[in-house]
Amino acid sequence: MLLRRQLLLTSLLALSPRGAATADPWAALRAGTSFVLLRHATAPGTGDPPDFRLGDCSTQRNLSADGRDQALRIGDLFRANGIPQASIFSSQWCRCLETAALLRLGPVTEQPLLNSFFGRMQGGREQTDAIRAWMASWRPETPSVLVTHQVNVTGLTSIIPASGDLVFTAFDAGGEITVIGRQSAGA
Repeated sequence: MLLRRQLLLTSLLALSPRGAATADPWAALRAGTSFVLLRHATAPGTGDPPDFRLGDCSTQRNLSADGRDQALRIGDLFRANGIPQASIFSSQWCRCLETAALLRLGPVTEQPLLNSFFGRMQGGREQTDAIRAWMASWRPETPSVLVTHQVNVTGLTSIIPASGDLVFTAFDAGGEITVIGRQSAGA
């Protein structure tokens, strides 16, 4: 009951200028006609420490206890909306991989295109274009969730998501990514 109330209160909070609301973005996700871009759950701070190394979580900014709880709630939200399993793709950053695993929706596939370009914004347009091309070429058989970073979601949709925000996206007739809904899982 609480998850349904949360869904009703937070569904479709905001839309990008690149999109319009769909009556039920969850139905589009279940049908395989949309993707969810999910910013990783709460990981206090900004960026990563100077000694950051991919694959070494001790050098990265990681999920807090609240972030881990938030990721579990997001997984519950998917199940409450009729999605017990999904294709999960994740950035290789530990906070994204942990968020993806805690969703408990299925195996997690690392996708380097979803890695953050924060701190090296000059490569952002190229990486955003590569993500868009990958998304356009891939046709899922199950609902799909892409766990990534704020800069990636913003580059694709112009939305600046909070930690744990779900941005429902689809391709329009012209092949552009359009936002069909947004939901916050709360911090």
